[in-house]
Amino acid sequence: MEHVSATATTDASGMVTGWSEGARRLTGRTAEEVVGRAARELLAEDPPGPAVAALKGTVVLRHRDGSSLTRFVEACPVLGGNGTPAGYVITARPPGSAEPTLAGQAFQQAVMSMSIFDTRQHYLRLNDVACRVMGVSEEALLGRFFSETVEDAEHSRGFLASLRQVAETGRPVRYESYTGAPALNREHAWTIEMWPVREEGSEELTGIALAAFDNSDQYWARRRLALLNEAAAAIGTTLDVVRTAEELVELLVPRYADFASVDLLDWVLGADEPPTALEGDIVLRRVAHGSGHEGTPEAAVRLGETDVYPASSPPARALREGRAALSQAGEPDFMRWVAERNARAPAGRSYRKGVHSVLAVPLKARGTTLGVAVAVRIAHPDDFGDDDAVLGEELASRAAVCVDNARRFARERTTALALQSSLLPRGLPGQAAVEVAHRYLPSGSLAGIGGDWFDVIPLSGSRVALVVGDVVGHGIPSSATMGRLCTAVRTLADVDLPPDELLTHLDDLVTHLASDDRPDEGGEVAELGATCLYAVYDPVSRRLTAAAAGHPPPAVVLPDGTARLVPLSTGPPLGVGGLPFEATEIELPEGAVVALYTDGLTEDRDRDVDHATDELCRALTAKTDTLDELCDTVLKAVLPEEPGDDVALLLARTRVLGADQVATWGVEPDPAYVAATRQAATEQLAVWGLEEASFVTELVVSELVTNAIRYGEPPIQLRLIRDRTLICEVSDGSSTSPHLRRAHAFDEGGRGLLLVAQLTQRWGSRQTGSGKTIWAEQSLEPPDF
Repeated sequence: MEHVSATATTDASGMVTGWSEGARRLTGRTAEEVVGRAARELLAEDPPGPAVAALKGTVVLRHRDGSSLTRFVEACPVLGGNGTPAGYVITARPPGSAEPTLAGQAFQQAVMSMSIFDTRQHYLRLNDVACRVMGVSEEALLGRFFSETVEDAEHSRGFLASLRQVAETGRPVRYESYTGAPALNREHAWTIEMWPVREEGSEELTGIALAAFDNSDQYWARRRLALLNEAAAAIGTTLDVVRTAEELVELLVPRYADFASVDLLDWVLGADEPPTALEGDIVLRRVAHGSGHEGTPEAAVRLGETDVYPASSPPARALREGRAALSQAGEPDFMRWVAERNARAPAGRSYRKGVHSVLAVPLKARGTTLGVAVAVRIAHPDDFGDDDAVLGEELASRAAVCVDNARRFARERTTALALQSSLLPRGLPGQAAVEVAHRYLPSGSLAGIGGDWFDVIPLSGSRVALVVGDVVGHGIPSSATMGRLCTAVRTLADVDLPPDELLTHLDDLVTHLASDDRPDEGGEVAELGATCLYAVYDPVSRRLTAAAAGHPPPAVVLPDGTARLVPLSTGPPLGVGGLPFEATEIELPEGAVVALYTDGLTEDRDRDVDHATDELCRALTAKTDTLDELCDTVLKAVLPEEPGDDVALLLARTRVLGADQVATWGVEPDPAYVAATRQAATEQLAVWGLEEASFVTELVVSELVTNAIRYGEPPIQLRLIRDRTLICEVSDGSSTSPHLRRAHAFDEGGRGLLLVAQLTQRWGSRQTGSGKTIWAEQSLEPPDF
């Protein structure tokens, strides 16, 4: 028993309240025999003093078998809430062990925090560093349960669990935590090594020793590196300037700062060029800020508002110097700036009180300054340091590149959208053939604006052309190509070509455009493709003729509520060349709805095209009061949540010109019948109440019918159509088109078509399946002389 040490606890009166295993082995008495008895009864002779507090020195203990043991005994008080001793921890060591040993000196002088606990997690010993961390002396902790000495309950649970694990298994344990300590002003990262303590020559566990290493510097270095890695994925997820700024703020708060803001120069959000110099007071616009408090009460500037930053303020200095600006409490410039900010706070608001450190970092990308990011620490105890400035500059650099990318994308998108809007029809022309409604939704994806387009083109004979197309690619080049095709289609439509022939000419045009885009590559044709659907509706015959070049077929909704796709023989996309296009003709009742659309409405990589087409047909049968409402219904039902392409939708409800609006006569190929034909036309105008148009109509009928008899071939037909205009058509079996000529002074003829062109609103000719038709339109509005 010479090397056995023992520990016991007593209350303030000296009654034994705790008995260690070492005490049992030393005295042979169990805890049941001792607890509750006076500590004096365990001594073989009187102690040095009258009270337990005086126990310090060599005493003689009485063993259970009656023998005596000499030990060095020391009593350490356990202080209560009022500062007076509530009990004592009594330790007994072999004689001579009171003198400091080399091992004891090493323990006491260690540079890390070291402690020893008994197997029930009570303090047995602490070195000087541990006492400084805890903020009290060793005597105030000896014998106390660990949880009673700390306030962090979560840390206490983990720490105690590790102590118990060592006591139960007898094996060392490593415990890591990020927590504070009673004497420390902030949280620290701790790595704590715990190991079992056994008496010499015994396998029995008598305590747990630990050494706590402060790894805060390494911890923060790892956190900064993790923050940089996270920034690579978290910043710049969208090509939106404001959202990118918000992502930077979300990364900084609350882990790095208590408040953060991003302010940009006004030109970044517009189309102006950047300023050449940033001197004096600087005006910035707030685009994002965030705080650890709900509602961001620390902000002195509202989102979207501008603010003037004095030249001496940290943000202005950062912008002017082009590097991070650190500012701490006590510095004159810092105090002036914080006072100015606090002056804006409503009375009684204290969220800005306690601001002690500010870090302002310029947002620079590609040599251009875009704005500034500001981080503020209030509750965070540490000031920003040089390492924080380096981290802030790295984060700001990454964010600035993303902001600049978003700015460039926004500028190009705005330009492309403006170009496309100027090329698309703003107001569709009024005509009697169809009622139309349309929608165009530009793409919001990173690819940019596409080349989708649509048009409604009035044709002769009250017919109308419905067009929709899609150019391959995105951005300004696609918009420019779309403008070329849109103009080409209008030009070809003015020639009144059938849909299949029009697409053939358009296909040749796209091929030439692709070749012209690369004139120096040995004739190699560039990749320039487009799709197009061209349909012509005739309200007199009620027939729709359509042809497609690589484009989805139109859908038709009949008045009975059924919807289906028009079965087209779709040709290749424009620009492929070499393959013919085929037109399909169907008859439609009055009130049918024809839907033309681009593939952005139904095609998406995450859904089946056939399923989307079925959804389109179902959506088109919805009961709505107007075509505009039907457009919105279709888009809501069919459009993907995040469409990756432009969407163009054109709806047309068919009208019919009845028998009371159309008059047709067959004409004998004999000049003698011209007068009778002219008379029939005059009588029809009287029936329609258009007597004021009789004079011009007689001249037009005479000229066109005479030309058909002289230069055309049978059969010859005259047709008058009363629409928004009065249309006179003469058809014959010859495919030879007339030419407008100017007669010389002594010519007897050659003035007929010139006279027709001058007397009518417009005139022209179109090829038919059996010949040609010459037509002329007169305005039904009274002439303005």
